[in-house]
Amino acid sequence: MSAPTACACAAPQRVENATGGEDTCAVIVAGGSGERFGDPRGKQFVELGGLPLVAWSILAFDRAPSVGHVVVVCPQGCVSEMREDVLARLETCHEVTIAAAGPTRQDSVFSGLMAVPEQYAYVAIHDGARPLVEIGSIEACVAAVRENAEVDGAICASRSIDTLKVVDQDGRIASTPDRSCFWCAQTPQTFGRSTILQAHEAALLEGFVGTDDASLVERRGGTVIVVESPRDNIKVTVPEDLAIAEGTLRNRAGAR
Repeated sequence: MSAPTACACAAPQRVENATGGEDTCAVIVAGGSGERFGDPRGKQFVELGGLPLVAWSILAFDRAPSVGHVVVVCPQGCVSEMREDVLARLETCHEVTIAAAGPTRQDSVFSGLMAVPEQYAYVAIHDGARPLVEIGSIEACVAAVRENAEVDGAICASRSIDTLKVVDQDGRIASTPDRSCFWCAQTPQTFGRSTILQAHEAALLEGFVGTDDASLVERRGGTVIVVESPRDNIKVTVPEDLAIAEGTLRNRAGAR
C-alpha cells in the first residue's frame, strides 16, 4: 500500500468518553450509481485525499464514541469492490457490515436498517457522499435524541445564509420568505431504532416516498429537531464538489 497523502493524515481520530456508551449503529448509504457525478463506478469509490470518498464517512463513524457498529449500503454489484478496495484499506475499530442497496435511496436505507443488530438503541443514518462529517456533529446528533425523551429524531443541519425566493412555474418571484426559519438539512439523521424502522415500514406500506428519513418520522407525528452542524459538511454531487472537499481536507491536515 502506498504512503498516505497529506489529506489522508486528516482521517478522524478516535475520541473517548461517550456519554451513553456504544449504543448507536451507523447506516452509511453509498448506493448511488454516479450518474450525476459522471463516474460509472459511483462517486463513493472516487479517490478523495488518498482514500475512496466513502471511506471518510466510515472512519468518522467508526471513531465516534457512541457508535459500536457500522453498516455500509452499496449496490449489489459493488459488494466485492467495497470490501476489497475500501474496507481492506482501513483500520476500523468496529465491525463493518455490508448491505445491498435498493432501487431508491429510501429502499437502500431500509435495507441498511434491516442489517442493524438488535442491541443498538439508536441508528445514525448518513449519506456516504458527505465525507466531511465531523465526530463532534455525530455525537451531538446522537445526544440530542438520547438525552431527550420527547424527541423522536435529530438531524444535522446548517442555517440558510442565502436569500430565498419562492418562484412560480413561469419563473416569476412569488415571495421572499424570512430565511431565519430555513435550515439546510444534512446527515447524519439519528433516531431510536424502533422509531425509524416503524416509519420506514409505514412509508413502504402506504407508498410514501420522502426526501429524507426525518420526513418519514415527521409524517407520523414524530418530533424531529435540528442540531447545528458546520456548513462544510457538504454532499459531493458533481465533480466540482470534489475540489471543495479536497481543499477542506487539506486545511484540516494542515491544522494538525
